[in-house]
Amino acid sequence: MRICELREKEVINICNCKRLGCVVDIEMNICDGCVEAIIIPGPGKICGFLGTDSEYVIPFSCIKKIGPDIILVEIQEEKFLQKF
Repeated sequence: MRICELREKEVINICNCKRLGCVVDIEMNICDGCVEAIIIPGPGKICGFLGTDSEYVIPFSCIKKIGPDIILVEIQEEKFLQKF
């Protein structure tokens, strides 16, 4: 699978069936070429509008299934939400 194909998929948390958004970036280990995490923008400041100041960094081990249209993850959102 190509990275550009990951960006077209929506990420859904199976713990609460919440849509987190689409993949915007990935973290890779350049030594062995493995994907370590996917990065998804965090929730917007006001009702999903006016940008975001956080992102979800979801380890590859938390991905349960990659389908043709969606990626299913199992996370506790507050644990993987990082502010910048």
